[in-house]
Amino acid sequence: MIKTIDLRIPSNFINNEDYIHSRIAEELDIRIDDVTHLELLKRSIDARKKSIKYNLRYAVYIGEDFQAPDGYFTPQDVSSAPEVAIIGSGPAGLFAALNAIENKLKPIIFERGKDVRARRRDLAKIHKEHLVDQDSNYCFGEGGAGTYSDGKLYTRSKKRGNLKKVLEWFVHFGADKNILVDAHPHIGTNKLPKIIQAIREEIIKCGGEVRFGEKLTDVKIEAEKFTALQINDATWHSFNRVILATGHSARDIFEILHKRQVAMEAKPFAIGVRIEHAQDLIDEIQYHGQLSGEDLPPASYSLVAQVEGMGVYSFCMCPGGIIAPCATKQSEVVTNGWSPSKRNNPYANSGIVVQVEPKDFPNYSPNDPFVALNFQRQVERDCWVAAGKTQAVPAQRLMDFINQKVSSNLPETSYQPGLVSVDLNQVLPEMIAKRLRKAFFEFGKKMNGFLTNAAVLHAPESRTSSPIKIPRNTETLQHPNAKGLYPCGEGAGYAGGIISAAIDGMRCIDMISVEN
Repeated sequence: MIKTIDLRIPSNFINNEDYIHSRIAEELDIRIDDVTHLELLKRSIDARKKSIKYNLRYAVYIGEDFQAPDGYFTPQDVSSAPEVAIIGSGPAGLFAALNAIENKLKPIIFERGKDVRARRRDLAKIHKEHLVDQDSNYCFGEGGAGTYSDGKLYTRSKKRGNLKKVLEWFVHFGADKNILVDAHPHIGTNKLPKIIQAIREEIIKCGGEVRFGEKLTDVKIEAEKFTALQINDATWHSFNRVILATGHSARDIFEILHKRQVAMEAKPFAIGVRIEHAQDLIDEIQYHGQLSGEDLPPASYSLVAQVEGMGVYSFCMCPGGIIAPCATKQSEVVTNGWSPSKRNNPYANSGIVVQVEPKDFPNYSPNDPFVALNFQRQVERDCWVAAGKTQAVPAQRLMDFINQKVSSNLPETSYQPGLVSVDLNQVLPEMIAKRLRKAFFEFGKKMNGFLTNAAVLHAPESRTSSPIKIPRNTETLQHPNAKGLYPCGEGAGYAGGIISAAIDGMRCIDMISVEN
């Protein structure tokens, strides 16, 4: 017999197995000795009140044997199977490739950047020498931006595809199985590279291909059908089924498609700053005076406010995290955040961003797909100039920003390339800076202690999502005037994180498989 039970226990008992077992036996009116196995199904924290609780769901095996799965991914030889080209090896591209193998298709991945190991050297150059390789950085390379974007695996896109399968595949390739049960699953940037490498090795073992240093530089579309792609301005490859999973920062791809008259449109996105507090402060606020430790993980937060008709909200909050330099060109500054698996860094950071619509931008035209991207690009360049044309970031203490004065000094932060003290009100567009100032006051009301001059703003947080959408048919997922092209993931405007991108990549393969 297998029974499912929900428990609500004090946080200080989360690691007390005897207590949990006795509670389960009491709730089910059985003897503890009758339980042959407990399988944790769900786990979440409720910190709304001072008495913090864990919500747990168990499958209780009573006189039943438990059989753990051998693995979640089903490998097979696809070396001679029909081919599908995948442009980009981020979450959308990699999970499209895995799903292709399960659907007896041969994936051929073209990745402009380097493998995860070689990529580390280029990341080090950004931190130490302020040198940005435009094809190998935090956004481009094996695993895409997902490799160094913390590994947060929660999404609101649960109805779009098989969320469980994505999580199970991550576990199959090395992630901790806790991601299957936690309400807010997290892998950690330190663990993701090995998982990404394991996925690549499996793709190759099954007969697929992963080609590094091969950048899409042109496409052929004839009679509204995709027929070929060009790599590195030289070699043409014939393909009639191509998944475009290039991520939200591949601006050159948008220009290539526009040149070839592939329809695109400007879309809403969000832009702002990345704020950093001491993690202990966030713990005390969220845990009512308590600190994280053995019974409680480092605390996170989620904030949202409406300011003058625009949403302002926290984005990609990283407890115990680090702020990283994520520019894809030398002449721009971009920030993002990530956390190691233990989230044990002394700082907490989060994007605080303003949702903007294409119509809000100067020189808006409904026929210009680049109006939002150009706005994004200008903000990143302005911040680069304000920081002395280096990969340091323009920065300001929180209360100084609200009071519109330059900070006389700046504390150490997790951002390694360095900080330059400026008045961000003079660097960011007024429509953004004004709403951020007002939103911070609202956030201070929701989190007593959030408003402190010890907190530091780093600018800009600008790559929250793609500023361009590549349209596709809702039934076939193909581009309406380039049949065989499957715009996919964040770069095409159909995802907003690792999970939703992975799901979208899998969906595109499902459509190809149906047609095959």
